[in-house]
Amino acid sequence: MGRLSRAEQQERNRERVLSAALEEFARLGYREAKIDAIAERAELTRGAVYSNFPGKRALYFAVLADLAERVPDPPSPPPDATVRDALGAVARARLAGTPVLAPERLRADLIPEVLADERTRLPFAQLLRLEAILLGLTLENLPPRAPRRVRLAETLLATLHGAVQLTAAPGFIEPFDIVSACEQMAGFVLTDQLDPPVWAEFAPKALPADQPTAHEDGIVAVLGLHRLEAVEDAFRAAPRGTEVTVLIVTGDPGELGQLARLHLAELRTTLLTAAHPKAFPPVRLILDPEGRRATELGATAVSDATEIAARVHHGRIVSIAEGRGAVWAVAAG
Repeated sequence: MGRLSRAEQQERNRERVLSAALEEFARLGYREAKIDAIAERAELTRGAVYSNFPGKRALYFAVLADLAERVPDPPSPPPDATVRDALGAVARARLAGTPVLAPERLRADLIPEVLADERTRLPFAQLLRLEAILLGLTLENLPPRAPRRVRLAETLLATLHGAVQLTAAPGFIEPFDIVSACEQMAGFVLTDQLDPPVWAEFAPKALPADQPTAHEDGIVAVLGLHRLEAVEDAFRAAPRGTEVTVLIVTGDPGELGQLARLHLAELRTTLLTAAHPKAFPPVRLILDPEGRRATELGATAVSDATEIAARVHHGRIVSIAEGRGAVWAVAAG
């Protein structure tokens, strides 16, 4: 066998680190696991671990993301499934301990670790918000129809996050009661109206443009992990059925990029569990942590606060805006 290239050797080392970390985190939990022990298990140096991951938390997020991305797609619900069906299906999957949520010891420290650091709290909240928006948009396409169901999705996800956390207290919750309660949320009467944002009049103007692009027609948004809620602006302000492409970027690809990987994999599983794909909103989520694909929209640097949007028509960018409210401005223009 020929000698491995530098890139191939780095990839092999990365895989060894991830495999060793998975075993160590599953055996001891995140907090008790040590980088030195992971390096020894991988038969690498401590420096080799840090050359692949900036820290233990980044490695932990990467291990969970790898597991989440390997989860097989769940069976597709029937096309005539109702909102009640969808809520019950998501609840049953979460409470049954899907592969995304297991093993318990491996995942037990995720929420405490996220909440322990302000740098991860806001991105995590926005990733949850993104999940609620896309699940809510999906629920709006199921019978009985409603103009907005994002608050319903938020209520469901909040209930299930709490219930899953309380599995650490055996016997406290009855899973069948939680599933039943989630199904009954379909009948909740929630005031769920999205008014134009208060900052809309101060949003940047969408400027005319004329440049070729490889992006699909529709709205293309570059969003940092602090601005993911702007995804809904594209769907509410643009004509119904407009295709939306979201490039998700971050100022910390080594750690927050891994957290985003994890949550996007779980979001995919949630949507596939909830409804037939024909009910999904027309959106493509692309993780572009370092902003390489975002350069086509003029992004010379990206951060967690980035918000750039463009309208693409027949393979050309015809309007563009940057700054808070850019998605709204381009979608409404």
